[in-house]
Amino acid sequence: MFEIRDKGFTDYIQTWDEMKSFTEARNIETPDELWLLEHNSVFTQGLSGKPEHLLKETEILVVQSDRGGQITYHGPGQLIIYCLIDIKRQGISIKKMVYLIEQSIIDLLADYSIEAHKISGAPGVYVDGSKIAALGLKVKQGRTYHGLSLNIDMDLTPYSLINPCGYSDLNVTQMSNLTDNTLDIYDIKLKLSNYLKNYVART
Repeated sequence: MFEIRDKGFTDYIQTWDEMKSFTEARNIETPDELWLLEHNSVFTQGLSGKPEHLLKETEILVVQSDRGGQITYHGPGQLIIYCLIDIKRQGISIKKMVYLIEQSIIDLLADYSIEAHKISGAPGVYVDGSKIAALGLKVKQGRTYHGLSLNIDMDLTPYSLINPCGYSDLNVTQMSNLTDNTLDIYDIKLKLSNYLKNYVART
């Protein structure tokens, strides 16, 4: 059973605290949840993040997060889905969960005639080698939180202040640069959350 919650714009630190509280309080019968939202501008540094990947001083808040991965950027026009899923109950390995998230994004992009792919050893989703979606998860007692971010129609300038996901030569792109289709974030939220929910439920 899944609950899908559209939270609109939320503060990163507040939402992170809510994810931790939800994960700590849940039990074997707690339904899994997908939280759909956008954040105001923020850089988040993963557990393995290195400070040198923030290239310049910035007024944008930098948060040391407990998710996996290196530094990334969140901002308006980017869809975030936080995956609060009991993968132990679902019988899903963390590697499989990453695969399901990536495949869901690839399927969503195909609906907009955008051909996307994965890169071995570099979690996320790419179009012609440029990163369009990032992911980072935390697993605690067999339950995940954090999740994915998909660039839809946003200001990509802050990515020039970092080595995205720790790669100095990584270009970043977004859906609005790759399709002439009308992009409605509410439609994208619905489609992507349904792909992800259905993949997890079938596993």
